[in-house]
Amino acid sequence: MNALASETADELRIAGLTRFSGADWPDHLAATVFLQGCPWDCVYCHNPDLIDPHSTGTIAWREVLAFLDERRTQLDGVVFSGGEPTMQTALVPAIDEARRLGIRVGLHTGGAFPSRLDSVLPQLDWVGLDIKASAADYATVTQRRGSGIHAWRSLRL
Repeated sequence: MNALASETADELRIAGLTRFSGADWPDHLAATVFLQGCPWDCVYCHNPDLIDPHSTGTIAWREVLAFLDERRTQLDGVVFSGGEPTMQTALVPAIDEARRLGIRVGLHTGGAFPSRLDSVLPQLDWVGLDIKASAADYATVTQRRGSGIHAWRSLRL
């Protein structure tokens, strides 16, 4: 288990589940798990309801895991998205549990937490990294000073 995992997968705050998506992982049919919380407040955010990290989840991880187990022969994998999925330390054990089922794992991230991204990279089969602007313009987009430094550090991983 990863050293960053201070929670169990059951503590994952899940805001939603798209059971079958052909859009979230190129050339793959995947389930997409939307996690609650994001440190940024992007002016064009696609999922503004997911920004608040304190909102409780609407779906239990055990329910998602049971679905993944039941459909693992029909899915190419699972994508953790958000919000910013690396914001939750419970992501690490969730990835571990999905992989134990033999499920490939993808991640959508804005790169807000480069050290967390670096720690889970070996467990991932695909990463979609959303670079929002030039490093100099990041704060304008995310409404957070210094955010560009983190995203560009993640890009270099």
